Amino acid sequence: MNLRDLSYLIAVAEERHFGRAAEACFVSQPTLSTQIRKLESELGVTLVERARGRVLLTPVGEKIVERARAALGAVADMEALARAARDPEAGIVQLGVLPTSGPYLMPHVLRRVRERYPRVQLRLVEEKTDALLSRLRTGGLDAVICALPVEDAGLHVEPLFEEPFVLATPAGHRLAGKDDLGIADLAGEQLLLLEHGHCLRDQALDVCRMAGAAEKGQFQATSLETLREMVAVDVGGITLLPLLAVQPPVARPHSLRLTAFAGRAPARRMAMLWRASAVPAELLGGIATIIRHLPAHLLDPTTLPVHAA
Repeated sequence: MNLRDLSYLIAVAEERHFGRAAEACFVSQPTLSTQIRKLESELGVTLVERARGRVLLTPVGEKIVERARAALGAVADMEALARAARDPEAGIVQLGVLPTSGPYLMPHVLRRVRERYPRVQLRLVEEKTDALLSRLRTGGLDAVICALPVEDAGLHVEPLFEEPFVLATPAGHRLAGKDDLGIADLAGEQLLLLEHGHCLRDQALDVCRMAGAAEKGQFQATSLETLREMVAVDVGGITLLPLLAVQPPVARPHSLRLTAFAGRAPARRMAMLWRASAVPAELLGGIATIIRHLPAHLLDPTTLPVHAA
């Protein structure tokens, strides 16, 4: 048994498909299948049920995957321990970010991280929440920035900031520029949302339910950039956008109107997570502190220009 074979098994558990698991591990499908069978032979049990069109883990396979994740995480922590012993403020930090947050947050903090930790190299990995957390648990990432809640006793949660949402509408929409906009004003509206798998989609749906709004089901965007363009060309819906994703210097279509909510706006709570056993916790905590202290105007929707430049 070796760590590589355990990583193959974890990939199969996550993808539920040998072809996709092989792609994720950068090996051929026959190679991955052979190694999984070798692992099963060594353990003397069947780990994966193979049926046409589907891949399922056996009950013992599920338990072994859970322990494999812990083993790979422990190995990553040992490697981090050795790096920290050599220089606690040097090395590579693999940081996972959301596609709805990373491109808009990190430009505001990378320079400050480099200034404080000149011998640290941040490597950013952009994925949806579930994929990021899976890689974090197995040691493929050192830390993850995502939206709360995340329920996992094995992870340390470091709150960062609360990011308000703003309403994005076509310029001529009845709610565009409304001074006293509240969630109740969304009643009866159709919201354009991201595709399944984005936590931002779930957060927007929560607001929909509170307001009596509904999703415009014919449209699901793959990115925030697509979403804002769909609203701008007025396909018959509005949306909620996280504030950092609309702050300058992010480009904005001229026909898109942004309106802040009056009073307490709907928002998402962002946090940085790492394994509770992680060795470079002091370094990760220092990076989290830098991110937490964003310039105040970036998270204040009242300072946002409502018109595109």
